[in-house]
Amino acid sequence: MLTVEKIGGTSMSRFDDCLNNIITGNRKGNELYNRIFVVSAYNNVTNWLLEHKKTGEAGVYSQFLNNENYECALDDIYGKLTHINCRFESIGLNVAEADRFIRYRIEQAKLYLSSMYKVLTSGYVEKSSIYPAAREILASLGEAHSAWNSVNILNNNGINATFIDLCGFNDDEALTIDERIHKAFRDIDFSKTLCAATGYTKGTEGIMRAFDRGYSEVTFSKIAVEVKADEAIIHKEYHLSSADPKIVGVEKSIPVGKTSYIIADQLADVGMEAIHPKAAKPLELAGIKIRIKNTFEPGHPGTVISKDYISPEPKIEIVSGTDRVIAFEVHDPLMVGEVGYDLKIMEIMKKYNVSYILKSTNANSITMVVNDKPYVHKMLDELRATVYRLTVRPAAIVCAMGTNIARPGFLYRGAKALYEKGINIECFGQSLKQVNMQFVIARENYADAVISLNDALCINNSEK
Repeated sequence: MLTVEKIGGTSMSRFDDCLNNIITGNRKGNELYNRIFVVSAYNNVTNWLLEHKKTGEAGVYSQFLNNENYECALDDIYGKLTHINCRFESIGLNVAEADRFIRYRIEQAKLYLSSMYKVLTSGYVEKSSIYPAAREILASLGEAHSAWNSVNILNNNGINATFIDLCGFNDDEALTIDERIHKAFRDIDFSKTLCAATGYTKGTEGIMRAFDRGYSEVTFSKIAVEVKADEAIIHKEYHLSSADPKIVGVEKSIPVGKTSYIIADQLADVGMEAIHPKAAKPLELAGIKIRIKNTFEPGHPGTVISKDYISPEPKIEIVSGTDRVIAFEVHDPLMVGEVGYDLKIMEIMKKYNVSYILKSTNANSITMVVNDKPYVHKMLDELRATVYRLTVRPAAIVCAMGTNIARPGFLYRGAKALYEKGINIECFGQSLKQVNMQFVIARENYADAVISLNDALCINNSEK
């Protein structure tokens, strides 16, 4: 059985646990092989190189954009990465070799960025062509660092490991992402070596231009499809559970066990990704199941995501959502009976690359819920000047999802749970597919809503 397994940044930062729980465990001899590990950068490293994924705090990339001293910033990154190296000396990392490797990569990156800046100042090339390439170079450093370290540690622990460097730093081949992956893996005997591949892949189309911060999961997906893996496994620091354990508590956060790609898509739509949606699609089409496991609970089988799974009994599998959305309502007395009124709304949204999570209408109002991003506010400013009346408010959205919820009673129980907690439902959405009930509520009620719905719909599944 050949598996492709992705290890996230938080888990990588505890690589001693990865070594014991994921890589070796109870395996011996040949049982260690027939596995490919796709590794993320250590926790926070990509945030330092680019920008913080959640807060937007600037990293080295911003300093390059603003013509600030990005070379000194990269030297600071080198200091942080060598500090990380020291933490793994006790489990077999040759720190001196690891420091030399990442120093070489950083010096290469400086040369590339310096050349790019000279081309920019010449005036012959558009910034829009150079800046994405600089972002790719910086992003690749984190995964090169963690993958090289992983192979060094494994080899020093008596495990035959191969470094699969997909970053393309040392070649000028104009390969697509798929072509680079195919070339890297075509001659490897997986039964004799354990592969550790960089989560970043260099390609002519630019993996970050296409997928931004979801690039490591895209690499993971493409590798699994290329080698025809029997299973694709994602190791996280938590289970895919009925609700966020940080909100409902670990004791009330139930591992899902089984679900479908459809539910994975619903999670991605509210920003709670089990897997990046563009990474999931190739796996789904190839018929490869995804297993999500908790790095720190290796004996648990985790949750399997498959194409055709439907729960044999009606139940809510997951309560999730986000408190970082905006609800806006377009009201116009002349809307009633007018065909295609919402076309002008959608054209403005397309201009700003804004998609909606929920859409609800009545005779003369259209309500949409979108992620709260800076560019959304620019879109709303233009929309306000176009329509009769626009109402905007910060909001939260809480979703109750399941592969088999098209049964009477779930909506009643969910609405009743929110009512009993004093939470008003400001907007609601559910499609004919009936896999996701979406409740729009005030932001300050988000955590209470998740707890209430998890208690009413997931914990008390006996009340069907």
